[in-house]
Amino acid sequence: MKFVIAGASAAGINAAKALRQLDPGADITMVSKDDRIYSRCIMHHHLKGKRTLDQLNFVVPNFITDNNIKWLKDTAVTKLDAAKNELSLSDGSQLAYDKLLLATGSSTFFPGGIKNLNDAKSGVIGFRNIDDCVKIKDLASDPKVNNIVVLGAGLVGIDVIEGLLGFGKNIALVEASTHMLNKQLDMRAARAYEQAFTIAGVKQYFGTMAVELELDAAYAVKQVVLSSGARLPCELFIVTSGVRPNVDFLEGSGVVYDEKGLVFDKFGKTSVDNVYGAGDISGRSPIWPAAVKEGIIAAYNMLGRPLEQTDFFASKSTMNFLNIATMSLGIPEPPDSSYNVEIDFDDKGNYKKILHKDGEIKGAILQGDLSYSGILTQLIKEKINVSRVKKPLFKVDYSDFFGEFNF
Repeated sequence: MKFVIAGASAAGINAAKALRQLDPGADITMVSKDDRIYSRCIMHHHLKGKRTLDQLNFVVPNFITDNNIKWLKDTAVTKLDAAKNELSLSDGSQLAYDKLLLATGSSTFFPGGIKNLNDAKSGVIGFRNIDDCVKIKDLASDPKVNNIVVLGAGLVGIDVIEGLLGFGKNIALVEASTHMLNKQLDMRAARAYEQAFTIAGVKQYFGTMAVELELDAAYAVKQVVLSSGARLPCELFIVTSGVRPNVDFLEGSGVVYDEKGLVFDKFGKTSVDNVYGAGDISGRSPIWPAAVKEGIIAAYNMLGRPLEQTDFFASKSTMNFLNIATMSLGIPEPPDSSYNVEIDFDDKGNYKKILHKDGEIKGAILQGDLSYSGILTQLIKEKINVSRVKKPLFKVDYSDFFGEFNF
């Protein structure tokens, strides 16, 4: 049986690894636009000089050859014909398969509402792949570039900013929402990072949007105009405000996708029996651990060995910007008054918050001391009804899970 994997990042690589472990004789072909294996989560380490390009690799040396994988590098999938079990590739060739995994990830979304954005010939870039990372590092090293504006205060945007701090440039952050990392943190937890980046010299503009790029005679960016009326000098405009799944090649294939991305179930199965999906291409769980698990789950099911995704949280992030450690699970704020919110904090910067409804934990934030994360994980794993816990939630310890329960 011939297995084809489209994509060579977290989902694709872990699927290939699982396929080889489960079936030593499997015929595995991987096709990707990338010509190297690297972790997008740590690209900012290359920006700051902490890692070389080779050190972004997250697999063992000789992974491809040792696992007998045929890898078609620098090659994009341009069309899928699910009826013929065939992919069309950017080099003009066709690739047949028996089972197919779609793990092509996502790309930077450049907002259409910014005047002159599409006319800029230099100074505008995303931060989604290794080529972006190398270009940004080169541009940030250019003495002609003094002002950098980053659009978007999500995880990727903050990664970029932390990576750029050592270049001695004027850095500004523009975010439409009220605070940094709004999908992961509440305003209190975000404030710790905002204050730290302010001390580091980063100017921050929240509750406003970029509406225009002013270009010079050579169509290079020279200024960013905000909806608030502020005008920011800029020679390098980095867009991290959103991504779009790479699904264009699915048009007319019969494989179902929606406005978010590829649709697949808890077994990784799409609407077509022998086509599976994993990772950012879904547009639903854009985090590394989810992509890894989805790739492994898809591999098992491609081999007819049922395995399903059982994680409760679509969103789970652990971050450590400017030496401030934080973990976020699920939702950071209650969507309505039916949720219970429990908070604990001290004057040392340690902050804990749990959101629960009907006894089920729906979200949590830990900042500073993360030692409670083990207890939190145990509460979730054991499906403890926290509304019935007899002691304060933040006083629960490991002894409560053994012997005489206090739940």
